[in-house]
Amino acid sequence: MTLGELIDALGGKLAQGDSGQPVSGVNSVERAVASELVFAEDAASAAGALASHAGIVVLRSGSTGNYPPTKSVVEASQPRLWFAQAGKILGRKPHTAGIHPMAVVAADVVRGADVTIGPGAVVGEYVSIGAGTTVDAGAVIGRWIRIGEQCHIYPRAVLYPGTTLGNRVIVHAGAVLGADGFGYVRDNATGAYTQFPQQGTLVIEDDVEIGANSTIDRGALKETRIRRGTKIDNLVHVGHNCDIGEDVILVALTGISGSCTVGNGAVIAGQVGIGDHAHIGPGVILGGQAGVLSGKTVTNEGLKPGTVLWGTPARPLRQVLREQAVLARLAKRGAKGPAKDIG
Repeated sequence: MTLGELIDALGGKLAQGDSGQPVSGVNSVERAVASELVFAEDAASAAGALASHAGIVVLRSGSTGNYPPTKSVVEASQPRLWFAQAGKILGRKPHTAGIHPMAVVAADVVRGADVTIGPGAVVGEYVSIGAGTTVDAGAVIGRWIRIGEQCHIYPRAVLYPGTTLGNRVIVHAGAVLGADGFGYVRDNATGAYTQFPQQGTLVIEDDVEIGANSTIDRGALKETRIRRGTKIDNLVHVGHNCDIGEDVILVALTGISGSCTVGNGAVIAGQVGIGDHAHIGPGVILGGQAGVLSGKTVTNEGLKPGTVLWGTPARPLRQVLREQAVLARLAKRGAKGPAKDIG
């Protein structure tokens, strides 16, 4: 691919260099070669990028002075984003469509053009798979499932019956989508538990990515929904009946109990625990190991944008730090023992 083709696809301005220059990929400043692209976001990193062996540098206009004549330079308002998008384009591998002879595919499966199904994959009845989608080795696609276009289902992922995926969804290895939620009714007389019906659905909207070994439960009687653009890390659990908004980030080891809502653009860091029927507002940032109690609502109301909430129950980080400082002073005072009466 040429540099000019990348600029046509991503925007930006060719400040110096040849639009016909071939680009083989992206790399770090330390490892890049002449056919590769690096990025810089400030003056300090721009100096390093321009001194590297990379043939192409993307940076902000005005971040440095004169450009070395040996470098092609692209000016973009968000160099890191431009670099990431270029990496995605340049990293696309040739797509070899077809069904492997060791795959098990039901006769009534509806497949779009250029669908790939790998060895050992199982695709059940009444399934629809959109054009350009890949189902890798050992993945299991249950009955009555709809998968959109340009999706990638990695090895050993399991999609339970009734799950729907939009377009360009990525499901990494070992993820389980649409399993029964953890809902039981207790017999007060005997103490025995009976499962509450888990017969709802799971809907994953466009451009969602689901990390390795993450699990998302179907709804109990209704649906669980993961909305457009959300990114889910490895080892995340989303319980039944949850509604996760658009462009949400869920980081590893987060657990979200049933019937929770998470607003658009929220960021939930690692090891966060959220009790059932809780509501996380749009744009809320929960720091690592924060906790939200069942039934509680957490919002940014009255807070500056970007405020990090931490602790259990989750509250502004500055407040938590002040509380900890007070407790430390009290503990230190208590360690000295009671004051002597010299009256």
